[in-house]
Amino acid sequence: MTNHWIDLQHSDCILIMGGNPAENHPISFKWILKAKEKGAKLISVDPRYTRSSKIADYYAPLRSGTDIAFIGGIINYALQNDLIQKEYVRHYTNASFLVSDKYSFNDGLFSGYDAAKRSYNTDTWAFQKNEKGEIIKDETLSHPQSVYQLLKKHYSRYDADTVCAVTGTPKEAFLAVAKAFCETSSPDKAGTILYAMGTTQHTTGTQNVRIYAILQLLLGNIGLPGGGINALRGESNVQGSTDFGLLYGSLTGYLNAPTASAKHATLADYNKNETPTSGYWINKPKFMVSLLKAFYGPNATAENEFGYQYLPKGNKNYSHIAIFESMDKGTIKGMLAFGQNPVVGGPNAGKEHKALAKLDWLVAVDLWETETASFWQKEAGSNPAEIKTEVFFLPACGSYEKEGSISNSGRWMQYRWQAIKPRGESKADLEIIHMLALKIKALYKNRTDAAARPINALHWEYGHGDHPDIDLVAREINGYDYKTGKQLSGFAELKDDGSTCSGNWIYCGFYPEAGNLSKRRDNKDTGMGNYLNWSYAWPMNRRVLYNRAAANPAGQPWSKKKEIIWWDEAKQKWVGHDVPDFAATKAPTSAGGTTPFIMMPNEVAGLFAVRKDGPFPEHYEPYESPVANAFSSVQFNPVSVIWSEEGNKKGDKDKFPIIATTYRVSEHWQSGAMTRNQEWLSELVPHMFIEISEELAAEKGIKNKDRVLVTSARGSIEAYAMITKRFKPMVIRGKKTHQIGMPWHFGYKGIVTGGTANNLTANIADPETTMPEYKAFLCDVRRID
Repeated sequence: MTNHWIDLQHSDCILIMGGNPAENHPISFKWILKAKEKGAKLISVDPRYTRSSKIADYYAPLRSGTDIAFIGGIINYALQNDLIQKEYVRHYTNASFLVSDKYSFNDGLFSGYDAAKRSYNTDTWAFQKNEKGEIIKDETLSHPQSVYQLLKKHYSRYDADTVCAVTGTPKEAFLAVAKAFCETSSPDKAGTILYAMGTTQHTTGTQNVRIYAILQLLLGNIGLPGGGINALRGESNVQGSTDFGLLYGSLTGYLNAPTASAKHATLADYNKNETPTSGYWINKPKFMVSLLKAFYGPNATAENEFGYQYLPKGNKNYSHIAIFESMDKGTIKGMLAFGQNPVVGGPNAGKEHKALAKLDWLVAVDLWETETASFWQKEAGSNPAEIKTEVFFLPACGSYEKEGSISNSGRWMQYRWQAIKPRGESKADLEIIHMLALKIKALYKNRTDAAARPINALHWEYGHGDHPDIDLVAREINGYDYKTGKQLSGFAELKDDGSTCSGNWIYCGFYPEAGNLSKRRDNKDTGMGNYLNWSYAWPMNRRVLYNRAAANPAGQPWSKKKEIIWWDEAKQKWVGHDVPDFAATKAPTSAGGTTPFIMMPNEVAGLFAVRKDGPFPEHYEPYESPVANAFSSVQFNPVSVIWSEEGNKKGDKDKFPIIATTYRVSEHWQSGAMTRNQEWLSELVPHMFIEISEELAAEKGIKNKDRVLVTSARGSIEAYAMITKRFKPMVIRGKKTHQIGMPWHFGYKGIVTGGTANNLTANIADPETTMPEYKAFLCDVRRID
């Protein structure tokens, strides 16, 4: 999230796509309504007419899985009508860079594609360089090999008629949205894009977000108050979990996890291959060594590469689907499931249910007995006598029963104090991990074999009772000078010689010598709703990322209406309403003084960027689609991750003609483990239901509240029919097409139960993140007699 919730009030146009904040993120909607009070326009683009759509000034229906086509059309509209912030684009993006003459795009494929490997060789995507090794640029943006002209050519194919034929959006609705949002290219305006899982849970999920970024950069909306690209987090600590290495390919602070390859064989190899030659990531060796010192303490020395060889180094896909595929094959023998309920929440959930039966042991950690914890029971459709898995259940605390920090969607690290004591013998996740770590270290204490060395080297000094000293954990996350023990004031103090430690470099600065800044609760507005003395935002308390871009190259705001930081010539520093996301004393006239995107190798934003499925986002149809791709002969993302068809069949459009998507409701949360065990919420939404349009219901002979059977190639579920006006038939490439929607919160445990929507979804994933494609699949529906 580049901005934060309160900042939404400064937006002139808010585009909601792939999310429904009125129902699922109501606190954010408070600030959206405040923006509307100030005259902002609200746009809702969604397959379903939601409560967010009800409040919107513009609603555009969209076939699920066609985000790139829709936004690509807006990009084409902006370029054809010269509705871009050209000075912003010229100075702050790589629009002027010249791309290799060998680069090409032809019929859905970029140059360098290897069909056998289902991957790209990206050599031809390189920028042209002169004899000094400098990138060749064309500041006029007219050269045919400039990023700007290649971008313009690429999206010229996305004309309104083709886009609307693909997305099912009425042309007048699409053009109204394009016109309204492109008005934010004016320097005195800003527009924001809000998205959630409706954007990311596709086989083009990464490129869906990328194309939002391209549009926002063209309009000059990144770095401004009321601008940015803002993810709607569905849980209080989603941001914090990814910050702290939850993703299988990341260590904390988004450092790439080392792999079992020559390029990561030693720490020197890792630093050489992971560190760019320019941009702030040149400091990566400092972040990495400081992290290793946090892991291994005195056992991390220069002589042993600071414990680098203790880190596990895999060479496979360790994403959610891959783990369950390995379980199914018997490769993985045990699993700890912390607050996770894959029997309801995982893709192709029926297959994941069966995979659990092939484990030797399963530890489920949760507040209630979940479907995953009880997969072996008769009510789950299992025969306990045939289940060999030994299941352990550890009762966990709820959020009010424990203390510690969380990071919200705006990157604000906030400390939460314990409100009530835990029930029974339940313990906080941190306590469970702490006890487990102490027990494991004790088991390996007297061993010297290869398996024991990394465990014995682990520096685990947070107290020795069941409850760790959270303050010690917090101090280590921030980091300190290893010789003096003094807390560091920020990540600029980190070193690569082993003299500093930091458990997460992006959080370094939240706990200086003065104390834990995440505990601050000063509710005085320090300007533009940033509240700089309330909690702490990474990095270095900056509330709006890339805020240097809110000022022109000379260092002055593009508009007084959108000022956030600016260069003060008299003081020779940047001043304003936020902490500069930039060196505070770097003058606009100095080297690098006009490049806001300091984390990028060239310190400008990438309209053209190397990604696994192409330098520009391109529309491909979902894995299961009722129509052929209108933009090329390449039907499906050519580098998407495909798992075996065994237990993961692909649905044919003739047998399964209806498009389906999943979503959340306000009354239930995630897989429903918490909310379906709460009486009042269970009473509000007591049944699994399917939303069906009036037209589809008439065709199928289905009446409101009828029991229906929904079937995909992977499985089937029963549910109640909700006949609604919120879905309408669409005309997709000349053919009448139906969509249905369903919540994904139900299972067989709890006060209320119901069919699990994810029994219908497939094991298919985005190539960059391996996010499953939950939001677009094919099915059929019939009434149960």
